[in-house]
Amino acid sequence: MKKQIFTPTCSTVELEEALKVLEGRWKILILFHLFSAPVLRFSELLRAVSGISQKMLIQQLRDLEKDGVVHRKVYPEVPPKVEYMLTKDGTALRPALKALKAWAGSRKMPAPVKK
Repeated sequence: MKKQIFTPTCSTVELEEALKVLEGRWKILILFHLFSAPVLRFSELLRAVSGISQKMLIQQLRDLEKDGVVHRKVYPEVPPKVEYMLTKDGTALRPALKALKAWAGSRKMPAPVKK
């Protein structure tokens, strides 16, 4: 059996791809809200993600949809009804993000440095 050699480049490719999908201030928070409810409307997400603007939420949801993590369902109604739900790939992120949350919760954060 051939020994597999990991170089810094080849061993981080998958991680870099995952980080591209999750990068940004809001995407992980949006995903956590979608983990807690099978389907959320745009207005529900806007209320749930504290501090996000409507424009930024639209952008982040479009990115997540483009990356195949979130599915967007539009109903032909007036006013428009749009729902968001996790795809199979989005649901697969749950254990990793749950572990990340647990890690963050268990860390002892250093006290802020006074200037």
